Amino acid sequence: MHMRRVGAVLSMAALAAGLAACGSGGSGGGGDYATVADKIAGGATIVVGTKWDQPSLGLKTGAEPEGFDVDVAKAVLKQMNGGKDVTVTWKESASSNREPFLANGTVDIIFATYSITEERKQKVTFGGPYVVAHQDVMVRADDTSINAPQDLVGKRICKAAGSNSYRRITDPPPDGELDLDASTVDAANYSECVQKLNGSNLDAVTTDDLILAGFAKQAGGNFKVLGQGFTDEKYGVGLKKGDTKTCEAVNTAVKALWDDGTMKTLLEKWFGGIQGLKVSETAPTAEGCA
Repeated sequence: MHMRRVGAVLSMAALAAGLAACGSGGSGGGGDYATVADKIAGGATIVVGTKWDQPSLGLKTGAEPEGFDVDVAKAVLKQMNGGKDVTVTWKESASSNREPFLANGTVDIIFATYSITEERKQKVTFGGPYVVAHQDVMVRADDTSINAPQDLVGKRICKAAGSNSYRRITDPPPDGELDLDASTVDAANYSECVQKLNGSNLDAVTTDDLILAGFAKQAGGNFKVLGQGFTDEKYGVGLKKGDTKTCEAVNTAVKALWDDGTMKTLLEKWFGGIQGLKVSETAPTAEGCA
């Protein structure tokens, strides 16, 4: 009886040790890897977080999401893996859950219109940026009354839930930018903003120009982007805080993709021909991984 108890205790201890080993490394999907770069080198599946509701950036209508961020993720991971494809599992990562997903290991890495900010740097290590977007304004294609952000005085702009983009129009610095007397119309998200714009329930939608461009392209010419961005939104690659090895590998990969023309090709693929949009022509300066 005594020996059976000892055996049971030893079996439970071995099981616990095994579970701990499987969880070490903290990257999405488990595995004994210290960093995401190590996980890639080990041939493991990488869990990538992207948006699933933003046309031309990350939109899921079939088995996998499609868009610029999705293609950039594939290209960066392949570059990091010496030119060999990496097996990926895609995970929807909304703005509200990006930091928790990285911290708890739900995802390994995030490409999801993830603007680098000083506040976010306290919780996330950022590779990149891989592109710089700019807050801009989108209006109906036949609207001749709004030709610059300053023309939004007295106009109705969208206030998407969870977004502070409208404040860049209505508030003064430091929280805002232009301090204009515009009215706001509530919406659950930017998809609803676009629906309201199409239905003439508001006059303009304002957020990152690449997000606006995706909706404009999807709408087939019903909207135009003014092409007068007034902020810099540096889209970074989100990593678990402290993973500087992967961050440095990401930055090397991003530079290589700009140098060989891949990034320019992808920008043209997803955003080419959109009225008013001015896409990046040169590689952005890396923020550094410290």
